[in-house]
Amino acid sequence: MAVADDELAGLAMSADPDTVVGDDAVCFWDLVPPGDPPPFPGWYMPAPAAGGRLVRGWRRRLVFVIIAAFILINMAGLCSTYGWVELA
Repeated sequence: MAVADDELAGLAMSADPDTVVGDDAVCFWDLVPPGDPPPFPGWYMPAPAAGGRLVRGWRRRLVFVIIAAFILINMAGLCSTYGWVELA
């Protein structure tokens, strides 16, 4: 049961974003028979990441320093989007 991209886009655009899902709602993936091809393209509902690699020790501190540097540059009213720090 494959859904065409145009049909999927039409359904998504016509859906009510304020719909309240009932407590008796069934998970979509419980309805898909095992072994069947996925009903949606991979770009529409990609599989979640299995888990990120934890950064420890000096690498973690380096990540925090880099993030803090970008935050401080932006707080000072400077722009570092293209690699060169300049007035925004």
